Amino acid sequence: MSGASARRAVAGLESPLPFGDRLPLLYADDDFARRMVAAFDDVLAPVLSCLDCLPAYWDPRLAPEDFVDWLGGWLAADPPPRLSVARRRELVAGAVRQHGRRGTVAGLAEQIRLVFGVEAEITDSGGTTWSPTPQGTFDDPAEPSLTVRVRVAEPAAVPLAELRALVDANRPAHVPYSVDVFIEPQQSMSHGETES
Repeated sequence: MSGASARRAVAGLESPLPFGDRLPLLYADDDFARRMVAAFDDVLAPVLSCLDCLPAYWDPRLAPEDFVDWLGGWLAADPPPRLSVARRRELVAGAVRQHGRRGTVAGLAEQIRLVFGVEAEITDSGGTTWSPTPQGTFDDPAEPSLTVRVRVAEPAAVPLAELRALVDANRPAHVPYSVDVFIEPQQSMSHGETES
């Protein structure tokens, strides 16, 4: 969380536990003493408010906007700042579930949908091999591959560099991949490149 978005004093926020109400009787009626300790109320009111609302800070659906991004950092979700607040909240809320699906076709498709708001066609080579006998030999599996295709009406809707970075971060590490973005309806533009 950047310094610009840190929790600070909130003008007009009243403390639920004012210091003036807890002064000894000797000072309780002293106007100067009450005004002097009221400064502590101004400083501590946001802290007490934050502590009173602490469970809401851990829920991305309820947390303040800047705190959602901080939670995303804790959960390795890191939503891009260009996303709407609602989409960033959805991405952070599903981060733990997404980590369990990372490296799968379904997990990658869900990540692309959450970040870019489009459905992706993903083709995976699979590539499991086995032997019916212990210590047996394996057939050479096909070369692993992953192809991601996205169809959009507007080229700027899915920045190709961001899509490639997302695929690279969420694919199985040993699998080379290609990314294609097609512009619809009539024209199609392919940006297919194989990465290793």
